[in-house]
Amino acid sequence: MENVNQLRRLGLFDAKVPRYTSYPPATKFSNDVTGPVFQDWVQAIPAGARISLYMHVPFCRRLCWFCACRTQGVRTDEPVVAYVESLKQEIATLGRLLPRGVQVARLHWGGGTPTLLAPGLMTALAGALHGAFTFTDDAEFSVEIDPNEIDAARIAALADAGMNRASIGVQDFDPDIQQIIGRVQGYEVTRAAVEALRAAGIHSLNADILFGLPHQNQARISDSVQMLLSLSPDRVALYGYAHVPWMAKRQSMIPTEALPSPEERLALFETARRLFIWDGYDEIGIDHFAKPEDSMAVAARTGHLRRNFQGYTDDTCEVLIGMGASAISRFPQGYAQNASSTAAYQKAVRAGELATGRGHAFKGEDRLRARMIEMLMCEFRIDSAEIARDHGVPPRRLTELYSRAADQFPGMVRVTPEGFEIRPEGRPLARMIARAFDEYEMRAEGHSSAI
Repeated sequence: MENVNQLRRLGLFDAKVPRYTSYPPATKFSNDVTGPVFQDWVQAIPAGARISLYMHVPFCRRLCWFCACRTQGVRTDEPVVAYVESLKQEIATLGRLLPRGVQVARLHWGGGTPTLLAPGLMTALAGALHGAFTFTDDAEFSVEIDPNEIDAARIAALADAGMNRASIGVQDFDPDIQQIIGRVQGYEVTRAAVEALRAAGIHSLNADILFGLPHQNQARISDSVQMLLSLSPDRVALYGYAHVPWMAKRQSMIPTEALPSPEERLALFETARRLFIWDGYDEIGIDHFAKPEDSMAVAARTGHLRRNFQGYTDDTCEVLIGMGASAISRFPQGYAQNASSTAAYQKAVRAGELATGRGHAFKGEDRLRARMIEMLMCEFRIDSAEIARDHGVPPRRLTELYSRAADQFPGMVRVTPEGFEIRPEGRPLARMIARAFDEYEMRAEGHSSAI
């Protein structure tokens, strides 16, 4: 990139900032949101509303060293079976709390590794969900798939349950890098999983790939991206590897000296980005790509793109209810997160209680700033007319907020008659610019690199 020196002067290669999959970030959640608060928010959902559901399965047969998600290793199915029973109990409780007529438009199973569930457990969970909730006719049901942990029987169980979108984690196809990050997953294994999914009628496919991995260089990431493109995914998330061993102890297995520098990370991202664009993908926000006909690309073109804990989405439901240990729910009133540890979560559910452990109730300018940050992350601009209409903000206040951000990033942003926007050359700074609209204090060590 020609403006690397300017990006360096503005602090891109030194900054650590939130990913802004929520506002405020989850690091600002507190114990103020309890089970009774969560119940009030659920029961306040308007009758007939469309909502989304997320179900978290925290188990993995093996723990990948690069991963910072809340997961735990299992060698037998015994703890998995017990956890599924708790999930079924939580599902039944939520089904009783929801107001009449509420319908589920989106369902996502994440983890961890949801596909380590035996086919019978998958069928039982899907049955519990359909017994407790009413689904829309066009509901999207997506599942995170580990190609190392899937077979024909499990694909058949998920397809029978209604799965119509699959999400496959790739990370990197280079065998040396796979060994270093503890995720051995060959191209042939991945291709076989993709072909089996499509043979079962699952034609919508997402994929994740990482940049910034140890020993990764431009040649290696080019090879991995081109191998991924040969599988023709509909959407791709190009995430930056976040090295946070003080938060995820397993990452201490990854040699810090083998990690690319921030400048090299930017070059890796640009290399992959160009390949996706050259192959005809639309660029979505800061790190996603989609085929032009995919619903996410359509949402981006029409101003309906949104951002949540899974990254970018075309899901416009105002309510997302998370089920399972550590799962986060989003309501118009704020966020609620279940107890993070599997033991604490199951103990609460088995006692007939809601498992809410913490969260954040919106206050002050939270909703205003959340929408402004989401606009920047999705569209690289803020529409003053929408903000004034939906949040009743006087022009003077908007001018104050815009000016403060513009002063911090000269030449990279501009204030226009329509609002505020990030110039194309300033887009690598998007998370830092979003930080200028964040009124919460932040400890840098709690977040990942800005690039």
